[in-house]
This record gives sequence, structure tokens and C-alpha cells, in this order.
Amino acid sequence: MKRFLILFVLLAACREDGSALPAPIEMTARSVGYFCQMNVLEHGGPKGQIALEGLPGRPLFFSQVSDTLAYLKMPEQNYKVLATYVSDMGAAPSWDQPGANNWVLIDKAVFVVGSDALGGMDQPEIVSFGDPSKAADFAKVHGGQVVPLTQLLLPLSQPAPDTAAATGDDADYSARLRALTQKPGG
Repeated sequence: MKRFLILFVLLAACREDGSALPAPIEMTARSVGYFCQMNVLEHGGPKGQIALEGLPGRPLFFSQVSDTLAYLKMPEQNYKVLATYVSDMGAAPSWDQPGANNWVLIDKAVFVVGSDALGGMDQPEIVSFGDPSKAADFAKVHGGQVVPLTQLLLPLSQPAPDTAAATGDDADYSARLRALTQKPGG
């Protein structure tokens, strides 16, 4: 858990060495999801991208925000994460066209969890917004709750009640992430 919290602080803080964060890269027909290896523009809903040290101009793209969070949680990373961006769905032309350039830093975004929206892989999705009022409008129509990244990550660092006996911080990560995307009462 300490490793994940340190990673979050690095993502959220300004670069102390004075260097600028890498800018987000526009999605193109050549942008493929890290996990699914499918073109991310062919799928609706919010996306993510992670800039890694040593790979300038070649971020990892993700078909869903939840996939982006899953990658950040993986202990087997070979490169230092420099910046993480998610789609600003408040600036997206539509759900099916999430936009190629409307990125927001993950720690500046707010998220709608538990809505009826299905992401790029037709699974419940965590929906990212740069504007909290647009996130609230989305939640009124699609259900769910608007939360900042800090609240979104909070359950990831605490054992769920039914998995308290699990060993290790990562043992119940998938179950807790799925619980975050479930509709309230459903």
C-alpha cells in the first residue's frame, strides 16, 4: 500500500525538479489499448494514457479509466510514471466519440462511479470529467456518485469488509474496483 500511496503523491504533486510534465498525446488510429491491444478510438467512453520515463511521446493508452487505474496499481512496472491523463467527458463530442485531445490530469479530474454507463469494453465504467458541474449533470442522468481521485483510491487502500482475511494489499483489488463501478442498490 505504501508503494501505491507514494505513486499517487508523485502523480498528484508538481514536479519538484522543475521539469514540466509530459503533455498528453492525441489519440489516433494507431493508439491501441495496453491491455486489450485494440484501437481505443473504436470504443466509446473515457480513456486513459500514462506517460512513462524513457518513452517520450509514446504513452500507454487504455480503453477505460478503470484499466488506467489497474495499471497504476500493478507492482510489475518497469518504468517510472511521469503523468497520467484521463478523458474529460464533459468536453467529449459524445459518449461514442470521447475525443482525441480532451485530456485532464488524473488528479485534477473528478469521477462518476456507479453509473449505468458502459465503457470501452462494454463493462461498467468510472467516468472522468474536468468540470465537477458536468460530472454532477452526468450523474443526475445516469446515476452514480461524483468523487475526487482521493475518494476513488480510498477503498483501494482499505480491505473490503468481506475480504478482510485476504493476504496482501493486492489480493482483493479487482473485487473492490468492480464494487466501485456497481450501481447503488444494484
